[in-house]
Formats: sequence, C-alpha cells, structure tokens
Amino acid sequence: MPVSEQQSVLRSSAVMAAGTLVSRASGFVRSALLAAALGNAIHADVFNIANTIPNMLYILLAGGVVNAVLVPQLVRSLKNDPDGGEAYTSRVITLVGVFLAAVTVVLMLTAQWWMRIFVSNSWSAASYDSAVTLARYCLPQVFFYGMFVLVGQVLNSRRYFGPMMWAPIANNVISVAVLITYLVVFGPDDPLHGAFTGGRGLLIGVGSTLGIVAQLLVLVPYLRAAGVSLRPRFDLRNSGLGHTLRLGGWTVLFVIANQIAYAVVVHLASTGTADRTSTGTGYTVYGQTFLIIMVPHAIVTVSLATAILPRMSSYAEAGDRRGLAGTLAPTLRTALAVMIPFAAFLPLVASPAAHVLWGYGAARADVQNYVPTLVLFGPGLVFFTVHYLLLRGFYAREENRVVFYIQCAVAATNIVAALVLVSLASDKQTTPALAIAYGLSYAVGALVSYLTLSHRLGGLTTRTLLRFLVRLALAVVAAVAVALAVVLVVPGMSDTYGLAGSLVQCAVVGAVGLGVLLVVARAMRITELTDVVDTMTRRLGR
Repeated sequence: MPVSEQQSVLRSSAVMAAGTLVSRASGFVRSALLAAALGNAIHADVFNIANTIPNMLYILLAGGVVNAVLVPQLVRSLKNDPDGGEAYTSRVITLVGVFLAAVTVVLMLTAQWWMRIFVSNSWSAASYDSAVTLARYCLPQVFFYGMFVLVGQVLNSRRYFGPMMWAPIANNVISVAVLITYLVVFGPDDPLHGAFTGGRGLLIGVGSTLGIVAQLLVLVPYLRAAGVSLRPRFDLRNSGLGHTLRLGGWTVLFVIANQIAYAVVVHLASTGTADRTSTGTGYTVYGQTFLIIMVPHAIVTVSLATAILPRMSSYAEAGDRRGLAGTLAPTLRTALAVMIPFAAFLPLVASPAAHVLWGYGAARADVQNYVPTLVLFGPGLVFFTVHYLLLRGFYAREENRVVFYIQCAVAATNIVAALVLVSLASDKQTTPALAIAYGLSYAVGALVSYLTLSHRLGGLTTRTLLRFLVRLALAVVAAVAVALAVVLVVPGMSDTYGLAGSLVQCAVVGAVGLGVLLVVARAMRITELTDVVDTMTRRLGR
C-alpha cells in the first residue's frame, strides 16, 4: 500500500477510533453500575442473558447480510448506478425495515421458547420466568439494532465513518441514567437472588431498549449531510437486490454457524451460576470480560477494517489482487501491533483492572471472579483479530461461501472445546474454560483464513509479516519484563488502598510498559506501532 494511502486509512480509522474510545469509556461506567446493582452471579445472569438475546437474534436473522454483504453492494451502487445508489439504498432500507419489524413481533410472542435454548435447565422457575419477562422488554431492540447498523453502513459507504462510532454514547448515557435510578430506588440487589420483583425488571428492561432507540436516532440527521434521500420503495423486481440476497445466503449460513456456537457458550455459561454460589462464574463474567478485551478490537481493528473495506471492494471490482493484498497486509500488521502488546500486558493488570471496573456494590465481594477469564481471553483476541481482518478480504471479493466453510470450522472447534473443557471444570472455572475454547476456535480460524486468502491473492507478504512478528515479540518481551518488575515492587495495592490503589497500579504498570514498548519500537523501527500512536496522539491533540 502506498504511504499516502496508508496514512489516509490511519486518519479515517482515527476518527472512528476516537468515537469508539469515548463510547467504550462511557460503557465502562455502565458496566461498573451494572455490577454494583446486580453483582456477577445468578441475578446478573438473568438480566444479561435476557438483554443479550435481542442482539444475538438480530445477528442471526439479519446482521450478517447487513454488515458483510451490503457495504460492498452499496459501494458498487454508489459508483455504478446513474442515481448514485439512491434508489438501491431506499429499497434496501425498506426491505430490511419491514422484515425486522415483523420478526420482532414474532420473537416477542415466542420469548419463552427462545429462553429455553439459552439458559440451563437447572435454573429455578422464578429465575426463568424473570428472564422471559425481561426478554420481552428487550426484544424490540432487534428492530432498532438492525436499523442502526443498516443506516450506519449506508453512512460508511459514503465515507462518513464517525457517526456510527459515536452514536453508542447515547445508548450508554441512557443506560447509566437508568442504572443510577435503579440504585437510588432499589439499592444493590442480592446477587444470589434469581428473580426481579417490584418493578425492577420493567425499569432495567425498558431502559435498556430506550438506549438502543436513542443510538439509532443519533444517526438519522447525518443521512441528509451525506446526501442520502430516503423514501419507502417496494419496487424490488429487477432492482439488483437478488444478487445481494444470493450473496447474503452464504452469509446467513455463516451467521447461523457462529450463533449456534455462541448459543452453546451462553447455555454452558448459565450452568456456572445455577447453584447460586458466590464463587460460580457464569454468563455475566464471560460477557463483561469479553466486552473489555474487545475494547482494543473495537477501537483499532474495527476502525481499520471499516476504513479499508470500501478500498478493497474497489480493488476487487477492478480485479486487482495485488492492490487488495497491498491494502490488507499492512493493515493486519498495524492491528497486531496493538493487539499483541495488549494481550501480553493483561496478566499484569487484570486484578487491579477488575477492581476498577467491577469492584462495587453487589459485585465487590466477588470481584476476583473476573480475573482468570480476563487473562485467558488475551490470546483469543490476537487470533480473532487476524481472522476478522482476513474475512474482510473474502467479503470484498464476494467469496461468502468460503467464509461460511471457514466459520464452520471455527464454530465446530468452539463447541467441541467448550463442551470438553466445561465438563472438566468446576463451577468456578466455567468461564475460564469457555475463554480457552474461544481462543482455540479462532486459532483455527486465523490459520485457515490466512492460508486460504493468501493462496487466492497470490500472497500476503508472509515473510514481511513474520519479520514484523519477531521484532514486535522482542519489543513486547522487553516491555513486559520491565512492567513485571514494577508489579513485583508494588504488589497488592488493590487490597491495601482499594480503588485508588488499583487505579495507581494500572496507571503505573501501563505507563511504564507502554513507555518501554514505544522506546524499543522506535529503536527497532517498528513503524506499524509507532504510526498508530502518532496518529492517535495527533487526533487526541485536536
């Protein structure tokens, strides 16, 4: 990739990353309040599983087509259609909107059946009934999730990358307000009590849905700024949507495979808290730690992938395999320059970070439940990063069938590994076992997707990648060694000084480790890392 194009990708990514960073920061506040209100045992699992199902079902039913298929098609219609893709965009939004509205109604009517899939049979009747009620409050999110992603992708196809990354802040603000109200009105709940009574479910369930509504409404004004004029259109015949839906068929199968694996994970996770012990780790611990380790992915990898997908689609349209590979390969190195150090530093800061993020209210006594899972997700994040970016290369080439086959291998590995590891684990080790299974599955996905795409593109500069990984590994080892020495000098500050000590420990270890890493990276000329830091520093300065 030419230097100017690489800098353009980094600038576009920085705009999105800044929005994601602020969004995730507000999300940390939400996560802390949720832990303070509900804890991290069965009571929290009831709400978190009910509130997760809408997103899972949206992804299952429509998310794959909207995310992976429509961006290349929107780019092509913008470039090739006489009206700049206006009619095609209106048809897509009309079709998806009607479909999502109908599906949402059906899902709300059948909530009790869906809940049986996702929760353990050993849950009490009261916990199950509360989960069903909460699911009905949350299931309208399916429609609003879908429309948010669709409108956001329309903006992305027109190079308006920022709004979609900033909009979730509105969701987090409303969620924070709801949780503060919950704590003021009801106080921290008993984390081992499995049912929501006295209006608790109504407040937290409806409040969660209102946050997703606000997230969508934030995007609407930007459509006009992007020059998008929408109106309902039902003239679907000979509109080009048939080609889109044929591509979407393989993506739907991909998503089904992925969501079957995730449903198994959720079900297994729910067994960890079913016996109502304070040491059991279930879906809440899995979900909250997963959100934390996905922060650098959302800030860096998603931003990079979103910025390069229109470019790669253009190269694929022109049949330029070298151009596509030349865009993807350096982007992969850039993402790994962030993800590998993040995973390496996790074991050093996991315990104080858990105190900072979740050591409040109902979760305070059991905050250490988060630590093993947080650490074990690190390697999986690295493999997932490789897999995620490489799939964008297949999507740009419209090779969705290949993606489906690869994801079948990932899902099968995840299911088998999860079943085996959880069967060998105690309740306290349920979510650490699931984190290991996650890493194993994406190790398979990263290897298969890399070898396959490299063959199809005539190479992905593998030697350059290997040299980069060796140099980065040396820099990371040096940085971790120095940071570990700091940890040994100032151990256990969380226990002695509480939240303040945890913050200081995270800040000192992080600052020393990052400082050493950057010094070594500049000395070794690891520009993939230093360019990211320089770009983000300039953006934050502005």
